[in-house]
Amino acid sequence: MSRFTFVAKGPHGTVQGVQDAASASALASELQAKGLIPLTIKSDGPVAAAANTGSGANAPVALPEFFKPKVLPMDVMLFAKQLYTLFKAGVPILRALAGLQETTQNTTLKAVLLDLRRSLEGGVELSASMAQHPTVFDGFFIAMVKVGEASGRLEEIFLRLSEHIGFELFMRQQVKSALRYPTFVVMAMVGAMGVINVMVIPAFSGVFKSLGADLPLPTKVLVATSNFTIAHGWSILGVLAACFLVWRHWKKTPEGRLIWDGLLLRMPIVGGIVSKASLARFTRAFALSLRSGVPLERALIGVAQTADNAYLTKQIDQMREHIMRGEPLARAAAGTGVFTPMVLQMIAIGEETGMVDELLDEVGELYTEEVQYSLKTLSQQIEPILIVFMGAMVLVLALGVFLPMWNLGSAAMKH
Repeated sequence: MSRFTFVAKGPHGTVQGVQDAASASALASELQAKGLIPLTIKSDGPVAAAANTGSGANAPVALPEFFKPKVLPMDVMLFAKQLYTLFKAGVPILRALAGLQETTQNTTLKAVLLDLRRSLEGGVELSASMAQHPTVFDGFFIAMVKVGEASGRLEEIFLRLSEHIGFELFMRQQVKSALRYPTFVVMAMVGAMGVINVMVIPAFSGVFKSLGADLPLPTKVLVATSNFTIAHGWSILGVLAACFLVWRHWKKTPEGRLIWDGLLLRMPIVGGIVSKASLARFTRAFALSLRSGVPLERALIGVAQTADNAYLTKQIDQMREHIMRGEPLARAAAGTGVFTPMVLQMIAIGEETGMVDELLDEVGELYTEEVQYSLKTLSQQIEPILIVFMGAMVLVLALGVFLPMWNLGSAAMKH
């Protein structure tokens, strides 16, 4: 018997407490029997079973959480794909999990699979067992597994989940690839400005002072900037680091994330890409839920978080509220202001024909193609801005350094 600290979601809000149970899975079953949805369950250690643990010298030493390898989205995608293959071949779920546990190289995922097996052997549903590992399986993954259990279509659900996670990984790789070149250029420009301010300008400043030349305005600005950077450089870095930490903390708050995600959608160039990528994830996940037999309102609850943008999630939640009041899906979607007219028209046609899931899939494909095209041309859109900025920087440096040199001859004649 062990003692666990749990956080669960009930009909009247979040519930926290401490309870003794044989295992985390058993406690999860008890909470579900009470109408609570377990969110996190953490062990506080054994209550009175220390004598039954065997020799302390032979007991395995648990690694701290910091040193345990993380379960990456790629691992979860392969897990879902392999489960689909094993189910298709007629392998029972316990035997399938045992086989995956033996072959996986990730020790954290191996422990998760062992816990899933034990929970299933104890009579706990697979979705409830996965809910005990929120860092590995997100809410959408668990909700879809629950749908598969209720409909008897787990094989198909795991196939679609693997495709969904693969799409997510592809989108992230595309964004990283598109931003790699602009990021490198900006970092190089910042580094060059630092070297010029700290090393180049002070050397020229000493020459100009020794000759007594009357410095032009661009040179005075460069010298003043260089002196300020040298005198207060560490203070500037400290202030910038503090501002970054404050911004990062603020962005993690619910209010801060909502404001930041809303601003991100309005940013030039990247705003449209972020919006389309988020809506592509949402529409594909929404279509997957509807095709799997999830009711419309429940589907919106489950897939709202897949947009990965707090502002869009809020708009989707408002869309669900309008649907619960009896409004059609197309009108509720139009009220959010985030869908294009063509997409709204396709949703309206889907409602009339009863093919909302198929048309939403097409909407997701359309958004995906637009995002891919935008990402391919992102460097071309950013390059003119970088060239103008670099040209302005070079012009200022040239004027500041070479203008005084034109007067060096007359200054030298005076001496």
